[in-house]
Order: sequence, then structure tokens, then C-alpha cells
Amino acid sequence: MTESESVVYRVVPKCACSTIGQIMYYSDHGQFFDGDIHDAKSGMHKWAMDESQEPISRNVQAHGSYAFTCVRNPYTRILSSFFDKICGIQRNGKRYRGNLVPLLVQKYGIEVGGIDGKQEFDQIASFRRFLLFARDTIRWRRPMDPDIHWSAQSGHVSTFIVNGGTYDKIVWTERFNDGMQDVLDAIETRHPVALADIPRFNESEGHGPKRAHPVEDYFDDLSMHLVREIYKRDFELFKYDMDNPANKMPVSEIDLKEVHAKLGE
Repeated sequence: MTESESVVYRVVPKCACSTIGQIMYYSDHGQFFDGDIHDAKSGMHKWAMDESQEPISRNVQAHGSYAFTCVRNPYTRILSSFFDKICGIQRNGKRYRGNLVPLLVQKYGIEVGGIDGKQEFDQIASFRRFLLFARDTIRWRRPMDPDIHWSAQSGHVSTFIVNGGTYDKIVWTERFNDGMQDVLDAIETRHPVALADIPRFNESEGHGPKRAHPVEDYFDDLSMHLVREIYKRDFELFKYDMDNPANKMPVSEIDLKEVHAKLGE
């Protein structure tokens, strides 16, 4: 939530969250946070900060401000998670979650492009093996609990509703400027935000190897079956094409009433 309480945003990992955080910061302060917005310890309210929990709870339960979230096509989101979190070297110069990648190499036969993530490897075969691992974590919580970067978006979105929140807007990453403009048009900001001039703060960019093939090449029948099994609700609620990984665009409008009804149970 912005310090001014102009707007509340429910973060969904791998869905333009760095850019959205910086836009919110800019709208209050007239400048961007110097660094990764995830590292900011002041200048905005975050649930992870103890002193922010009371103002966020009060605002959300009273629907005191415009509230929104942002979602992404499940096919491209899981693919992005693989290249960023599994193949990539993180901001601290280390592998994500320490022993996670060695575990995947050993148990699932995944390759990640060598020590620095820059060697050639069979991206398609490794991604499909990673998908099995992601399914195992989500379905059976083995060999570990699911990670926020590949757990279903509907799970992230639902906690806000279950705790008394109401969304005014769900933005699609694929139509980001249109959706974010709707948000900005609906709120009062201390500093005007010209979306066309906002850079994309893709903090995961450059962490891992570049994707070598079109999205659809990574998904055969089995992979598509796994993705449907894991993310069926995401496809249905956020209106993405379950049957065609090549089509990253939404296929119809999101029904906010449906989202609140199904995720508020």
C-alpha cells in the first residue's frame, strides 16, 4: 500500500510486481526507489513490515482505498520462473534457495547451464522435468512446499479476499499499460504518473539464460496436462487459453464477481 493510502496492491510473484511497486513508490514520492523495490524498507507499506500490518488491515477490511492485483498467463509465468529462479544466478550472486538447484539436478535430472547458467543445455527437456518437480511440490508438498513463484496465482489472489479485501481491478500483465492506466485513472496520486515514460523494472532480467525457443515448444501433451492440473483455476478465473500455449493473451474479460465468489470460499 502507498504511504498516502491512495491504492492497495496484492503482489503476485512473476506478474510485473517490480514495475508496479516502483509506480506506486513514484506516485507518492515523485522519484523511483533506488534499487530493487522488494528491498525497500520505507516509503511504502508492506505486509512483511510489522508497523505496516495495522494500517493495511484497517484499510483493506474497510475497503478504504482502490485495490488491485495483476496476473499473467500460467504458461509464460511458469516458464519465466524456471529461467529466472532455477537457471539464473540471483541478486546476491548465489543460486536461488541455496540447495534447491543441486536437489533438482540430482533428483529430477535437470540441467541449468552450468555453474554460471551460461552454458548450452537442453532447455526444453530440463523445463519439462522442472514442471514435474513443480507439480510434486504443489500436489504433494514433496520434496518441499511449493514456492511463491510457481504456486497458483489464484492462491495468492484469494488470501486478500479471505481476509476481508475486495478487488476493484485485476490487471493482465499482457495488457499492462491499459490495465495500469485504469488503476491510475481511478486514484488520486501526489505525483502524476505518465505510464508511457515508466521503464520496465524487470528485476529478473539477465539472471538466467535467454529462452531459446517459442513458448509453445516447451509444452508437449504431458507438459500441457501438468500445467492444466496445476493451474486450472488460474486459466478459468483470469480467462487465459488453456489449450494453446502459443496464445499468451486473455480470451475474455475477467468477472470480478466470479473471482470474489470462488476465491472467497
